[in-house]
Amino acid sequence: MTGRVSFEELECDDSEHKIGVAILENTASLNALTFDMLVQLKDKLMTWQDDEHIVSVFLDGAGEKAFCAGGDVRSMYHAMESETVSTSQAFLTDYFAVEYQCDYLIHTYKKPIIAWGDGIVMGGGIGLYIGASHKVVTPKSRLAMPEISIGLYPDVGGTWFLNRLESGIGLFLGLTGASVNASDAISLDLADNFLLSEHKPTILEHLQANSWRGIDDNHAMVSELLDSLSQPIIHHQPASQLVPYFSQIQAACSGNDLNTICQNILAIDGMGQWIETAKHTLEVGSPITAHICFRQVTQCQSLSLAECFKLELSLSVRCGALGEFQEGVRARLIDKNGEPNWLFKTVNEVDTTIIDTLFTSLWSEETHPLAQLDSIT
Repeated sequence: MTGRVSFEELECDDSEHKIGVAILENTASLNALTFDMLVQLKDKLMTWQDDEHIVSVFLDGAGEKAFCAGGDVRSMYHAMESETVSTSQAFLTDYFAVEYQCDYLIHTYKKPIIAWGDGIVMGGGIGLYIGASHKVVTPKSRLAMPEISIGLYPDVGGTWFLNRLESGIGLFLGLTGASVNASDAISLDLADNFLLSEHKPTILEHLQANSWRGIDDNHAMVSELLDSLSQPIIHHQPASQLVPYFSQIQAACSGNDLNTICQNILAIDGMGQWIETAKHTLEVGSPITAHICFRQVTQCQSLSLAECFKLELSLSVRCGALGEFQEGVRARLIDKNGEPNWLFKTVNEVDTTIIDTLFTSLWSEETHPLAQLDSIT
């Protein structure tokens, strides 16, 4: 898969400051993130963070369909399929390590980052988007963590941000891969501002015209700008899809038994296409993914952001070795027969010792590839 990230530095009216613009360019694959794209983005963000002339960053996706639809899972599939175990593990380790470093950098960035979440924002795209200080959605936005369909799990910090949603909601989104629209994203605090696609040039013009001062003031100024544009168009927001089922979802996802929770979700009373799609995705999704997601939101709430990414790196590489992830990608994206042969047919049949192993780190604390994660900020 080919792809690149283009960068531009827009001069501000005061001739002293600049706005850094980063655009994900891989439109043939809905701006899916290649390894090289992640390296390019991480390196430039680090450079801009240390550049006193750069006062804010605008993160965008090329084309009209997607901010970013995820990671380069096709390359991962080919590595898992054709390489030796050690080579495959090395590829997955390198890819996920740089991806999580980039995500962590955005979460902890010292300057305002506006993530322009126009169109599809899924998987690896959520990883880049969710940590931004200012997250924008539009009428076309669709946010999701659909990993249950490919036998992975909600990574890219999902262990952190799914645990910070209201009770039951994070588990539901992980188990069903359900997409949320702009209204639901705002209601769930997955996004900060609702704007129209045509507002993008206006935002950049206003950013260039701002009187930039200090780091704290800069964040406040960006918030004021986005709020001023958002308020007059609230009536343009699409009708909520998740919110009408909020209480049913919370009730279904309460308890300590995953099988019961899954059955409760499948029994949610609703004839709308959105809830029926969510239920179907859970029903045909990976039972192993369901178990991983359940542990993420029941046993990992106390982990720090850095600890979450360290856990996920080992978990992701182990998923690559297990075979479930490879089989899911084959069925959904390579052969496209839509019929993955999961290792277990139901959630109840899953051998939980396999899940125990998946959650066991591949590395010691000292040798972990993300041991120095804090140093990238």
